[in-house]
Amino acid sequence: MTDLYEADPLMIQESLEDWVITKCEDWRDNYESNYEQKFEEYYRLWRGQWDPSDSQRGSERSRIISPALQQAVESNVAELEEATFGRGKWFDVSDNFGDTDKQDVQFLRNKLTEDFENCMVRKAVAECLINSAVFGTGIGEIVIEEMKEMVPATQPVMGGDLQAVGVNITERVVVKLKPVLPQNFLIDPVATSVEDAMGVAIDEFVSKHQVELLQEQGVYRDTYVGNAAPDTDLEPDQDLTMYNDDKVRLTKYYGLVPRELLNEAVSDDTEELVEEEGPDSKYVEAVVVIANGGTLLKAEANPYMMEDRPVVAFPWDVVPGRFWGRGVCEKGYNSQKALDTELRARIDALSLTIHPMMAIDATRLPRGAKPEIRPGKMILTNGDPREVLQPFNFGQVNQITFAQAGALQQMVQQATGAVDSAGIAGQVNGESTAAGISMSLGAIIKRHKRTLINFQQSFLIPFVKKAAYRYMQFDPENYPVADYKFNASSTLGIIAREYEVTQLVQLLQTMGKDSPLYNTLIQSVIDNMNLSNREELLAALAQASQPNPQAQQMQQQVQQLQMQFQQSQTQALSAQAQESQARAAKLAAEAQVVPQELEIDKINAITRNLKEGDQDDREFERRMRVAETLLKEREVKTREQSSKQQETRNNETREAEQMLMQRLNQE
Repeated sequence: MTDLYEADPLMIQESLEDWVITKCEDWRDNYESNYEQKFEEYYRLWRGQWDPSDSQRGSERSRIISPALQQAVESNVAELEEATFGRGKWFDVSDNFGDTDKQDVQFLRNKLTEDFENCMVRKAVAECLINSAVFGTGIGEIVIEEMKEMVPATQPVMGGDLQAVGVNITERVVVKLKPVLPQNFLIDPVATSVEDAMGVAIDEFVSKHQVELLQEQGVYRDTYVGNAAPDTDLEPDQDLTMYNDDKVRLTKYYGLVPRELLNEAVSDDTEELVEEEGPDSKYVEAVVVIANGGTLLKAEANPYMMEDRPVVAFPWDVVPGRFWGRGVCEKGYNSQKALDTELRARIDALSLTIHPMMAIDATRLPRGAKPEIRPGKMILTNGDPREVLQPFNFGQVNQITFAQAGALQQMVQQATGAVDSAGIAGQVNGESTAAGISMSLGAIIKRHKRTLINFQQSFLIPFVKKAAYRYMQFDPENYPVADYKFNASSTLGIIAREYEVTQLVQLLQTMGKDSPLYNTLIQSVIDNMNLSNREELLAALAQASQPNPQAQQMQQQVQQLQMQFQQSQTQALSAQAQESQARAAKLAAEAQVVPQELEIDKINAITRNLKEGDQDDREFERRMRVAETLLKEREVKTREQSSKQQETRNNETREAEQMLMQRLNQE
């Protein structure tokens, strides 16, 4: 290795455990000076625990803590839990693009879901969500344990004549998620994530028997481990009386350590040294476990095949350039403190106005008298009691404090984005219009969706990926090793789901049952409802929407009969139209023949019974004029009759065409 790094003169005599503990102490000093007091106060406000440091006035006597911030935390956490786990399926696995066989993906998803349920991962994720809402950051440690699966079974004995009832025991590796409180987590102060930090450490108290069991299994070194010194800063609840016996302070460090120190620590157990990753590699990723601040229990290079750190963390809201996030308690802190001060001031004022007080002339009281006020007490006075005793009070409490308390509670809701039946007055509980309610819920849903996406990308999906990789590494028989993509299957929360159902119901009211979208909208409404038999209803609705083969066949037969009937009617109307056209052609031909016949009849009538001579010529001319007149009158009558017949035929043809068009339109 080249001399890129200068040798630290203090590291020459330093051991690995000393180097790790020094780093952890420096990181804890940074945490205590910047975050510890704030986180403790957030915890007290969420739990409703009073502390003298929480008083805002020196004369404050009341210790009441408003539940507004508690409601905000629980409402936000419940919304995210419902959005993540409300549908049962909270993650999905996708294969690579070219793989057409999807059975391995389904098997991996089902197997992971089953193991997560057995290890109660959902409960651990919910606890991490609460920690994130209260302290601003949710942290979880991925723990690998060997467990024995015990399954009831029977086995034939005595040649198969009898059945022995017993238990089949199978040893296998499981992956669990362990929530970590902020006071038990240490990280490089300049880092913004677990992966960017030089290292992270989990410093907490554990039962002594857990360390001893791991020593028996060979996970930890077989060395003496005593009891830990008491330290209230590491306890989950610092107001309780601590139990200091049979406890070990275990510091688990995941991160980079100097290669020389790790090789020196590993050489005590084995002769194999850590290989160098490069020519200039000074640090190596390792796992170091130290008990009680000085006893090295475990030191090895990162044993995981993906070389990742077994810690996942996410901020409720990201603070730029900082690892610790901004939670619900920090958002509503100022409003909560103002609300508590208002309520305590009112209660203190009520104690002065409700309880009776008496102004007494002390010079006119008998010697040894006790000026107490209680029902039935006799007060002795020297003189007229009306001159010695006088009731005294400080007036009445101003009623404006009620309105101020309500406004401050609304400020807590506004700051945290939490809403319930008593949430945003005038906007959600019925005092506003539908448009105002829609705008208010839309803003709330956007804030929840923002936090949900941050939780999925920073915590949920990394945990599923790391858990799957550990199962592939330590349990390859049940988990095939392949490259999979993990996706979150989170949906809408309760508020967003109810809001969407309302919109779908309003859309259903605008269309009839015959619409092709009606069944689809009903399916969407049922899918968004939190019903116990939702899957059964969806299956029944899908089955009802499928056509019946017999009914479909009968419907096809009816349609064929209707088409045949319509075709026959169309042919009949067409025949009538052709007959009308033929009749019209015949009449037109007859009309052409009639003038010729009339001309012949005219000539015959004129030339009949004529004699030679001038008189006959005049008679012929006279007959010609009379005949022409009669012919003109007859021709006019014939034309009138022909026009009437033609108009009648045109009307019949027009009616037939209209009937035909109506039939075609009905089809």
